[in-house]
Amino acid sequence: MALEDTDVFTRLERFYDSVPRDATVTEDIGGFVLFVREGPGWPYYARPRIGGGTPSAADVTAVRARQRQLGVPEAFEWVHETTPDLLAVARSAGLDVLLAPLMVLDRAALVPDLPIPAATIRFLDPATPGFAADMAAGRAVAQLGFGAPASATGAAPATDRAGALVMEPAGPAQRDAVPPPGDEVVADLARRHTSGRFITAVVDSPAEGILASGSVQRAGGVAEVAGVATLPTARRRGYASQLTASLARRALEQGDDLVFLSAADDDVARLYSRVGFRRVGTACIGSPAIAPL
Repeated sequence: MALEDTDVFTRLERFYDSVPRDATVTEDIGGFVLFVREGPGWPYYARPRIGGGTPSAADVTAVRARQRQLGVPEAFEWVHETTPDLLAVARSAGLDVLLAPLMVLDRAALVPDLPIPAATIRFLDPATPGFAADMAAGRAVAQLGFGAPASATGAAPATDRAGALVMEPAGPAQRDAVPPPGDEVVADLARRHTSGRFITAVVDSPAEGILASGSVQRAGGVAEVAGVATLPTARRRGYASQLTASLARRALEQGDDLVFLSAADDDVARLYSRVGFRRVGTACIGSPAIAPL
């Protein structure tokens, strides 16, 4: 039987609260829980406390002050349908808010595994000797992919023979030039993959190496597909769509019955809808507004 959307939102709140806790300490600040990462790795965010009502503008200001004190990004995340009044509060407190389509997988609509041009999809195994190198390449792809507009092939700085700065498409050479993560980060990633709470897959080309990457975070029967990115020179080959489908299928095979993702915008959401996802709400991502010049 299909899940009701109201049940989806309840389960998503538990998921969002659970996932960061194996790598963070938490601080309750007004109506928010601030997740503070212990050790190296991606920083986390503040979210409304489960059952705590709508945080106030003063709560937003207090969290931002604490984040600045800790030297971490002033980042906030919540689901609009769960905390609808927070959008106006956040904006009044000086945050810009990205409204990202929140989508869940319709299992019956999931597209089948299909071949992709000149490459294969490979799931990373922390027990293999190449895990660190694969993770480094995948993270570099994400850095370059998310740093370039979705509608463009992207570019990276380079110099010509005369030493002048030029822009060239961000491809394998730029990927390989990105510094790899440190040993502590790799060890933490290996731990999370070994536990089964984290899954990473890449699109691997014999000729060009890793061209796309993406991950799944898992907790309590819920799985989030996140960080799906393609190297800018490898876009428009269908890699991201098929990689998303493969990650979703792996989550289902692992026993998760709710698979979701947040799309960057409506155009990206339309691409995910072709894979088998449908929109159920809006994920809000808040960060400090940039003052006009």
